[in-house]
Amino acid sequence: MKITIENLSMVYPNGKTALDQISCTLESPNLIGLLGPNGAGKSTLMKLLTAALVPTSGRILVDGEPLLKHEQQLKQQLGYLPQAFGLYDELTIWQFLDYMAALKQINQPAKAIEQVIRDTNLNAKRKSRISSLSGGERQRVGIAQAMLDDPQFLILDEPTVGLDPKERLDFRNLFSKKAQDRLVLLSTHIIDDVQSVCNQLIVIDHGRILFIGTPAQLIASARGHVALFNDQPVSDKIHITARINTAEGIQCRGVAENMPADSMLVEPTLEDAYMYLIQYKGA
Repeated sequence: MKITIENLSMVYPNGKTALDQISCTLESPNLIGLLGPNGAGKSTLMKLLTAALVPTSGRILVDGEPLLKHEQQLKQQLGYLPQAFGLYDELTIWQFLDYMAALKQINQPAKAIEQVIRDTNLNAKRKSRISSLSGGERQRVGIAQAMLDDPQFLILDEPTVGLDPKERLDFRNLFSKKAQDRLVLLSTHIIDDVQSVCNQLIVIDHGRILFIGTPAQLIASARGHVALFNDQPVSDKIHITARINTAEGIQCRGVAENMPADSMLVEPTLEDAYMYLIQYKGA
């Protein structure tokens, strides 16, 4: 699957510009990380990709064909987990997934449900009402419905929120496996999730794309702009990314466009590189 985004803009009725003439290509097999601050335009882009919104201008092509002319065909290949996902509390997990399978017109719903229940480790809870589930279990149900019938395009908005560290690791591995022969778009604020599994990154801020490339390329772009300081830096042009208590006192880690000559430069992490990009290359 190849999705081409051409000069895409979205202006809401209140005048807010959510996306400003962005262009990029999403092509399978790939696991793409979508990063950006709150309000950057990530959720709007995902809604446009699912045809839940119509763009103000520009277009989205799916394998060369306009998305809006082939919306039904796309949705048959699409699995989507929005950040705010409503569940029917009175239903059991099985009943809810059966309902979602009916909405998606899945031919063999029982087989598809059994598969996602195994993948999301929900077998012991299959007969439990959704109202009785923990936050992490509810999130797993959301992931399960997105993966019903093994879609070719999987869009996941903050999928690991509420999961414990082991669950996050398990799902990162699952998403990575799914991306071996399909397209997975993963939007998250958890940098570890992106660094562990994503082959490509798209960073958005204020509705514009700041970066498209690999995690290694983003890290390389911040070399020479990350340093450690044994005391709080005097310059207000240095953005502090971490403070660590040590035996010698507090050690600070920061990013800046221009570091002082005596700075203790260090190799950037992906989080450093992301913060440097947002702070000094964004709007």
